[in-house]
Amino acid sequence: MTQSLPQLSVGVLGAGTVGAQVIHMLAEKAEDFSARSGAAMSVDAVLVRNLDAPRDTPIDSALLTTDPAQAIDGRDIVVELIGGIEPARTYVLRALNQGISVVTGNKALLAAHGPELYAAADASGADLYYEAAVAGAVPVVYGLRESLAGDRITKVMGIVNGTTNFILDSMASRGLSYKDALAQAQELGFAEADPTADVEGLDAAAKCSILASLAFHSRVGIDDVEVEGITSIAADDMSEAAFFNRTIKLLAIAERRIGEDGREGIGMRVHPALVPNDHPLASVDGAFNAILVEGEAAGRLMFYGQGAGGAPTASAVLSDLVAAAHHRAYGGHAPRESVYAHLPILDPGIARTRYQIRLQVEDRLGVLSDVAGIFARHGVSIQSVHQRDDREPGACVIVATTHLAREADLQAVTRALGVSEAVREVTSAIRVEGEE
Repeated sequence: MTQSLPQLSVGVLGAGTVGAQVIHMLAEKAEDFSARSGAAMSVDAVLVRNLDAPRDTPIDSALLTTDPAQAIDGRDIVVELIGGIEPARTYVLRALNQGISVVTGNKALLAAHGPELYAAADASGADLYYEAAVAGAVPVVYGLRESLAGDRITKVMGIVNGTTNFILDSMASRGLSYKDALAQAQELGFAEADPTADVEGLDAAAKCSILASLAFHSRVGIDDVEVEGITSIAADDMSEAAFFNRTIKLLAIAERRIGEDGREGIGMRVHPALVPNDHPLASVDGAFNAILVEGEAAGRLMFYGQGAGGAPTASAVLSDLVAAAHHRAYGGHAPRESVYAHLPILDPGIARTRYQIRLQVEDRLGVLSDVAGIFARHGVSIQSVHQRDDREPGACVIVATTHLAREADLQAVTRALGVSEAVREVTSAIRVEGEE
């Protein structure tokens, strides 16, 4: 006699691209998901803003509601795919406070209110899962939270925003301007009509803070991340990168470092960087994501895959849903927040990196000496200098790459060059990562 499976009721908040895919895939492969979780899951309510809005993926109209209570109260699991801070925060807390497990893909919410949500989950005994919040289908959250729990992570560095990677890849491979590459990304659905969160690095910063929290067992938020977007990257920067066998990527970097007081802390930054063509991240193209994790025991690991899109992100949501359903039916819990280390956030100015600085300078005797003197006065050593004549009469272009130096000193050099009589213009100053 076949034993009947526990029946679990699921409420889905949001019926956009990802939400619709979750509902569709859960219904289409119901037997598989029941076998994997040991429970029969049914979506019994879907919260939407407009009952009559057109949808690419059809959803049974009987499931749709505009009432949060109907979608949340009394459910076994709630899947939050609304995005943003409010009303998502209110809805998630409503579920957790009732002991309802939550699966979310909301990186902005976790970056801003993660501790509050964890506390609510702990108090009620509910699960909080968020694999889909970082890198879509790429299982880096699970990797850091569970698979690498036995290691000491020293650094996490990667491409975590598919929109900016698509734009930069289009500029590098097709010679497009930033404006044209962005327009193409919007036309193909890789970028929103308002792309600010992506192109200014804010989306990547939220993900960076989540990864750092998991990797270093300390509470950090998006405001702790130093952020620079890609809007200043020009086609000339791409051609210059290619000349030096490099490409430009928007990187999220979180690492353990020793602070100026001798204590260990966390440094986090998001910025465009020149990456050598033989580096693993250089070949990550289109809207794909890739994250390199460095552990003391495991060494370097790379997580790679589709970081956006309805089906890939739904895959991550459904993975969490299977785990949450099993715990709901048979007991057990998702890993709780691990913040025992309490590492401080370090001043971004003490980060050690390298710059490639492109200058338009006066074409006269002694100009190289003047430029080198500025670097020396700020304690920054030059690794290499490349010079070429510029098309503008009386000027030439110098491209200087530094050795490793403090971020604060490199910025001071850039400012000093900008006001030097020998320099007509600091055309660009881009960090160099991934080179020994």
